[in-house]
Amino acid sequence: MKIGFIGAGKVGFALGKHFRATSADVSDVGFYSLNPDSAKQAAEFVGGNSFSSLEQITAESDVLFLTVPDGAIKSVWDSLKNFALNDKLICHCSGALSSDIFDTIDQKGGFGYSVHPFFAISSKTTSYQDIPKALFTVEGSVERLETLKNLIEQTGSRVHIIQKEFKIKYHAAAVFLSNHISATAYTGCELLRECGFDDEMLMTALNTLFIEHCRAIAKRGIIKTLTGPVERNDTQTITKHIDNLREPARELYIALSRQLVKIAKEKHPEREDMYETNYSDF
Repeated sequence: MKIGFIGAGKVGFALGKHFRATSADVSDVGFYSLNPDSAKQAAEFVGGNSFSSLEQITAESDVLFLTVPDGAIKSVWDSLKNFALNDKLICHCSGALSSDIFDTIDQKGGFGYSVHPFFAISSKTTSYQDIPKALFTVEGSVERLETLKNLIEQTGSRVHIIQKEFKIKYHAAAVFLSNHISATAYTGCELLRECGFDDEMLMTALNTLFIEHCRAIAKRGIIKTLTGPVERNDTQTITKHIDNLREPARELYIALSRQLVKIAKEKHPEREDMYETNYSDF
């Protein structure tokens, strides 16, 4: 298969290298970008070709990935409609948008999909190394869904077929597991700075507490790794915490503690009545 990428940013670089390096079925990888230099750089990095027009990369590709910002996907698709798309797989990589954005694709003889790596692509040149560990979610045209699923699975990545009506909820979940983690880490670091921690001490704290706890969750699961004052039913400490926090940290602490109560009930079902009584104000 020949794979083309429209957009040569981090996602295009990483996915292009991922497919090129890991899939025996991928014979060529090409790039097109509004910035020709970006397309050339991506092609050199991946070991593929750069194209000077949308029409050219469309004609030369069996599978097209639209690795552009979400807001640009519709306009790119509106341009692609002008070309021959028979038997071509057209994919975007938005976590929030479904394949419905490819309106009338069936009339063009093509097949539309959303393909989203459940993975934070942060670097053009190194993120591809960890993508084989990532889970991909795919939804779209039934006719070639297995073909696309097999193409991704051959690279070592797992694939989950998701229904289009769940895309927004799925993307919100991804935000909780990535961006919102950054928000809680930032809040914790702010509080430590108020306690006199410098940057070096903060990095030590992040590595010894934050990172290690995330590793424990990934290894043992959320329920088994729960610790802290909510699980211990230490309401005196929790009250002191809340009394010593300013907004927005105070509001965030209370909201997250409500979730911790739910986790604690699951870990200790025999304590459910106690949790209900002591945390009824949460």
